Amino acid sequence: MAMFLASGVAVLDSAEAEIFGALDDRFRRIAEHLGARPIISPAMLPAELLTRLDFFANFPHLALPVAMYSEEATARLAGKEGGVPTPEDALEPTDCLLPTATCYGLLMTLRQREIQTSRLLTAIGRCYRNEKVYDGLRRLRAFHMREVVYVGSREGALEHLRKAGEQVRDLARGLGIELDELPATDPFYLDEGSRALLNRLDPVKIEFVAPDGTALGSVNRHRNFFGERLGIEHDGAPAYSSCLAFGVERWVHTLIRTHGGAERALAVVHGSS
Repeated sequence: MAMFLASGVAVLDSAEAEIFGALDDRFRRIAEHLGARPIISPAMLPAELLTRLDFFANFPHLALPVAMYSEEATARLAGKEGGVPTPEDALEPTDCLLPTATCYGLLMTLRQREIQTSRLLTAIGRCYRNEKVYDGLRRLRAFHMREVVYVGSREGALEHLRKAGEQVRDLARGLGIELDELPATDPFYLDEGSRALLNRLDPVKIEFVAPDGTALGSVNRHRNFFGERLGIEHDGAPAYSSCLAFGVERWVHTLIRTHGGAERALAVVHGSS
């Protein structure tokens, strides 16, 4: 059973870690089936690029900035047995933040580029969110997110989501997990103005939700938002993008809960391969 080092900070035990690995194998195979190439996502994101994406206007409460101790603080701490940082130790900014989602880093790799053909990228990244409440493996401060991102034409972005949705439904069916598909608040648009109104009329984020209310993942239609903000062009215009996201620890939680234990859950994952 998972151990928690701090609120929202989990260590998976051996059985849970096996389930984690087996599930991500399945997610990677879905990514390969969709045509994605793997990359390693960045561990930190520049604040300047996040500003272009309205991140701070939308989600300042989720942000976890990266800072370092001042020279005075490091001098005080260095070489002292049992030295413990205190709130009084000065911090200096690094102008970077921990990622709240894997797709940001994937899309940033294509900034200020004109792509001739569509791109499909996948990565699993450690993500971090400053939440009000943490709840076991269902809601963590630090967790893993596997994403499959498409960048290219409008039609290609929509087709990516159609195929991705089919793959998630097939996976859940094979694992014995019942899913609801529910429209959710889009994470990229402000809560006012024409973009937000369009989002309410035509939702661009659909979550796959387990019977206990756990959101296991989502498909997200970004329209040409990232293309405009990051200067990604396709066929002479801002590129369209979309993504499929899996919250890996949430799948571990749901599989164990569904099948009544880690051993049975692991057998189901291997048996459905």
